[in-house]
Amino acid sequence: MKKPEISRRDFLSRSLAGAASLAGAGLIPVAAEANRSALPTRDDKKRPNILLIVADDHGTDALGCYGNPLIKTPALDRLAADGVRFDSAFCTSASCSPSRSVILTGMHNHSTGQYGLQHEHHHFSTFDNIRSLPSYLAAAGYRTGRIGKFHVAPESVYHFNEVFYDGAANDSESLARSPVEMAERCRQFIRNDRQPFFLYFCVDDPHRGVPYNIGANPNKFGNKETGYPGITPVPYSPADVIVPPFLPDIIEVRKELAEYYQSVSRLDQGVGRLIDELKSTGQYDNTLIIYLSDNGIAFPGAKTTLYESGMRVPCLVHLPGGLQRGTVSDAMISWCDVTPTILDLAAAVPKEHSFQGRSFRDVLEGRTTSGWDEVYASHTFHAVTMYYPMRVVRGRRYKLIWNLAYQQPFPMANDLYTALAWQGIMKSGQKAIGKRSVDAFLHRPEFELYDLERDPFEVENLADDSKHRAIFTEYRDKIRTFQKSTKDPWREVEL
Repeated sequence: MKKPEISRRDFLSRSLAGAASLAGAGLIPVAAEANRSALPTRDDKKRPNILLIVADDHGTDALGCYGNPLIKTPALDRLAADGVRFDSAFCTSASCSPSRSVILTGMHNHSTGQYGLQHEHHHFSTFDNIRSLPSYLAAAGYRTGRIGKFHVAPESVYHFNEVFYDGAANDSESLARSPVEMAERCRQFIRNDRQPFFLYFCVDDPHRGVPYNIGANPNKFGNKETGYPGITPVPYSPADVIVPPFLPDIIEVRKELAEYYQSVSRLDQGVGRLIDELKSTGQYDNTLIIYLSDNGIAFPGAKTTLYESGMRVPCLVHLPGGLQRGTVSDAMISWCDVTPTILDLAAAVPKEHSFQGRSFRDVLEGRTTSGWDEVYASHTFHAVTMYYPMRVVRGRRYKLIWNLAYQQPFPMANDLYTALAWQGIMKSGQKAIGKRSVDAFLHRPEFELYDLERDPFEVENLADDSKHRAIFTEYRDKIRTFQKSTKDPWREVEL
C-alpha cells in the first residue's frame, strides 16, 4: 500500500481531532462488494481462525494508514489495505489491565472487578465468575493460544489451552519486545489445521521501557543497541517526528517520540512476519485478523486519560475471504464490542452471556451504517495509588466526562511523570500541554462537556454554559443510565 499523500499540516489537523467522517457515519467501500456473500455465515461449519493482535500504548498518531507521512508501518498499512480500518474506535479505559479485561470479556472493567493494574502490589483481579473470550471459543471447539503480555488475572478466568511465552508486565527483557521471535514461536500452532485456532498475540511495544526514570535521556521504548532477531531497526530523527497537537513542541518531547516511532516500526515487522506465516500455510484467507491497541500513547495527556488522545485508538480488521478490502468505517465501536463480534463471526455466541458490548459484524459486512454513534468509557484506577474514577459518554459531536473524584489533583502514572517529556515541560516553564493548560490538566472540574466538532482538542468546557444546558442534562442522564445498566459500583455517587 502506498503511503497516503498527506502533508504534516493536514495530518496534524486530522490527528486526534475526530476528523470528519468520509461519508457521514457510514462504511466507505473502496473495493467492489461482489464477494460479500463469500463470508462464512453463522451456520457455516467452516469457521475462521482468529488472530487478535494487541499492541501496548499505540495511538493512531503513529501509523501510515492513519495518515502519518513519516512513520514506516508497511505491514499494518497492508493489513488496512486488505480489510477494514476503523476511524472511530475507542478503548473504554486508557490503562493496560482494565482495557485488556474489556477486550477479552465484552464487559466494562467496573463490572468485572479489573479496576486497575494486575501486576505486583496493584493486584487488581477479575471476579472468578466472569467468562472470557478464550473460554467461550474453547467450548466451541477452538484451539486457544497466547503469547506475550498477559496482564490480567486470574488465569482460571482467562485460561488458554497453550501458552507460548508468558510475558511479565513491562519486563525490559521480555520476549514480547521481540515480535519476530514471537511470530516464530507460534509457527506450529498456526500450521496445525485440525481445528480452527484463536491466537492472542500481545507485544510490549510501543510501551515505555524499564527503567522509567533515566534522567536527561529519552526513554528507549524497548529499543536497544544490540537489536532483536529478525528486526531491521528503523531509527527516526527527533527533528522529523510529528508532534501531536496535545503535546508541546519541545526537544524533550521530540526525542521521546523518535524512540516511540522506532518501537512502532519494530512491532510492525513482527506483525508482518506473523502474517507471512499465515500466508505460507494457506491460512491467511480463512483467518479473521484484528489489530488494536489497549490505549493511547504513553505521553502526558493521552494514556490514563479519557480525552481523545487517550481513548481513540487504531483498529484494523481483515475479514476471511478478503472481503471489504480497502474499506474505511466511521462506525463508533469500543473494546466492549470486540468479544461479541469475534464470537459472532466464529458462530460461537453462547445462549447465556453478560456482554455489555455488541457485535459489529453487520458493520464489517457492510449491511448497516446506522446505529453506531455513541460509546461509553469507564476508568477507575491505573496504579493502586492512582484513584481517579471517570465515566464518559461520547457521541458524534458532544462528549461528557464526569470526574467523580474531581476534588483531588489528577494523578500521573510513574512512567509518564518521570518521563523526559513531562520533566521537560516542567523545567521549561511551559504553561500548556498542547492546547490545554498544565493547570487544567492537573486540576479538573466535576464535569467536562466538549463540542468536538468546534473544539476537537477538548479545551473549552461547556458544562456550565447555559446555552448547552439541555445537552449537558441529556448526557448526564445517559451516564446515569449506563451506570445502572452495567451495575457500576460507583452509581451511588451523587451528581
